Amino acid sequence: QVQLVESGGGLVQAGGSLRLSCTASGRTFSNYAMGWFRQAPGKEREFVAAISPRGGMTYYADSVKGRFTITRDNAKNTAVLQMNSLKPEDTAVYYCAQHRRPFITNQFQQTDFGSWGQGTQVTVSS
Repeated sequence: QVQLVESGGGLVQAGGSLRLSCTASGRTFSNYAMGWFRQAPGKEREFVAAISPRGGMTYYADSVKGRFTITRDNAKNTAVLQMNSLKPEDTAVYYCAQHRRPFITNQFQQTDFGSWGQGTQVTVSS
């Protein structure tokens, strides 16, 4: 059974930075794409970023492109979302997710991810 544990959320002022980490267990981490999603109060959960199994391909929502960076360390079973130049509209619960199928590099809808972390709160004050 896959387990995903996020850490690194918190409160930060606008313009600041936060680093979210997600540690996975339960199956061969390096075979699966990883993603980050977020859900703001009163809104639907949305895609933020995704990274292919070996880390060679990354994808970002337009709203975070140029500010957020997704990386992974397959030796440590960890995916990281580095968030810079944070804005109040980035405030949300952020979720780490693992793809349902191995070796996928380009299908990153929410329904493609079958395992989810518990979420970590990110609050950006103005």
